[in-house]
Order: sequence, then structure tokens, then C-alpha cells
Amino acid sequence: MELINRPRRLRQNDSIRRLCRETRLSPDSLIYPIFVDETLKGKRAIPALDGQFHYGLDAVCEAVEECIQAGVGRCILFGLPAHKDAVGSSAWDEHGVVQEAIRTIKAKYPDFYVITDVCMCEYTDHGHCGILCGHEVDNDKTLEVLAKTALSHAQAGADMVAPSDMMDGRIAAIRAILDEHGLQNVPIMSYSAKYASAFYGPFREAAGSAPSFGDRKGYQMDPHNRREALKECALDVEEGADILMVKPALSYLDVIRECSDAFDLPMCAYSVSGEYAMIKAAGAAGLIDEYRVMCESALSVFRAGADMLITYYAKELAQAMKKGDIG
Repeated sequence: MELINRPRRLRQNDSIRRLCRETRLSPDSLIYPIFVDETLKGKRAIPALDGQFHYGLDAVCEAVEECIQAGVGRCILFGLPAHKDAVGSSAWDEHGVVQEAIRTIKAKYPDFYVITDVCMCEYTDHGHCGILCGHEVDNDKTLEVLAKTALSHAQAGADMVAPSDMMDGRIAAIRAILDEHGLQNVPIMSYSAKYASAFYGPFREAAGSAPSFGDRKGYQMDPHNRREALKECALDVEEGADILMVKPALSYLDVIRECSDAFDLPMCAYSVSGEYAMIKAAGAAGLIDEYRVMCESALSVFRAGADMLITYYAKELAQAMKKGDIG
């Protein structure tokens, strides 16, 4: 048969396939979540997230060391405080769990890049992401405490702050307080399109952040909506965000693609706890090849347009990239 166009010419061996890849991955694009528990000594396994741990302040550098050895140079910190109250006051405490974790990490690994999650849900006794007025989260009152929390993280040495609360106007509030205190160079990664997803279940156990009543649909996005994500990203761009994010990742690849195409800022995606737990469970049951599905899932997120990925598989993915199994 006389065929001029034979696409298989570019698939016939590993060398040519690597040469022609359209999506190329690097460990530099990976961010690893670290949970720090103020009440803990050493580390403790998280039952809902096989292979993940809570770390005490005395052990948090162990998590960092493992990241560095794997080739991951960035983390995002989540704190589990010893004290919770109605307004989440531990969140902006100068000696709070995240603030002390930052100092501990930076003292030993000054070049390791530390991003901090900025939200109230881990710190409030009701588990919601802001200040309550009755049974509703008061948007504007919450902005003040979010800004104070972000400032305290930056003053403790955080390289970047990442507000995940989904309050209206929080990027502007945080940018203003950082700039006011001479921290103009601290970037803001915004959880711009954070959906009210069923995929967050294991995280709520890991972070101790499940709401004591109701849900978060009044501030997180409706999974039915696509155009709204573009609106949220546009508002964050106007308010001064440096990086945009879509969360979760796998069920929202279309949103990642549209937002990535629409805006010039770097795009992050968060492969959340439920996505990780499903792959882990299916692999343990022998239903899938966990390693290959891990690689393929991450690849799909980058192919959709993400420039960086927060993932519990960061260390394993970095090694897979080094081996050439993905990248």
C-alpha cells in the first residue's frame, strides 16, 4: 500500500517517541503537601491516606529530607493546631504550628521552597473556612483574619502563600497587607477555582477540618459550573494573584484547559486526597497498575494545561521522571 503519511513512523521506538513528545514534565513542577501537627512528637501514619503522615515540629525536616532526596524542592504546609476556637486565632499566632514549621524548615534547608495554605478550617472549632455569623460564613469579616494569617506566614519566612478559602476579595486583601508590610515580593498562589467536591474526604481526616455542621457549598464552587471558573480566575488576576489554581484536578481537566488558555499566569492544579486514595486502593486490590496509573493521571493534568501540580505522589512522580517513565 502506498501511504505517504504514516504517523507510526514517529512511534516505532522509545527514542523517537521521547523526541516527539508534546508534553514534557519535570520534578521542578511538583509540590508535596506536608501536614504538621502541633501536638505530635515524631510522625504518625494517616489512615485515610496510605503512605502519608502527620509530622510533629520535631520531625517535619524528615519530610523535607525525603522530598529533597526524591528530587522535589517544594512543599505546601498544612497545620493542625493544638488549640481551636470560633475565630481560628491559632492561624495567625506568631508561634503557631505553621509559623514554627516554616522556621524549622528554613533553619535547616533555607533553599527549600515553602508554600503555605491559608485558610481557617483547620483552626476553627466549627470547621468552616471563615468567621461565622449565625450559621453563615461572613465573607468580609473573614478577609481580615485571612490577611493576618498570610502576613504571619510570610513574616515567619514562607516563600509563597496560597489562600484556599474561596472568600470574595481575599487576594486583594492579602496583597494589600503584604505590600503594606514590605513583603511585595511574596507571591500569592490562589485556589481560584476550588470546587465543592466529594473528592476531599480523606483530606478532612488528615487535616482535622471537617465542618461540624452544613457544608461548604456556599463558598466553594458548584461542580456543574465551567464559566464561573473563568470569572473567578479573572477576578484573582485583577486582585493581584501571581499563580492560579484549579482544584480538584482529574474531574476538572476541562476547566484547567480553559483557564490555562484564557490567562497568562502560571496554572497550578491540585490532585486531591480522594484522587490519590482511589488510585492507592485500586492498586492495593490488584485492579490497576498503581505506578502506571499514577504516571498517566499526572500526565493528563499537565497535558490539560497545568504548569505545576500539588500531589501526594510528588516524590514517586519525581523518581518516575528521573527514570524516564514519565516526562
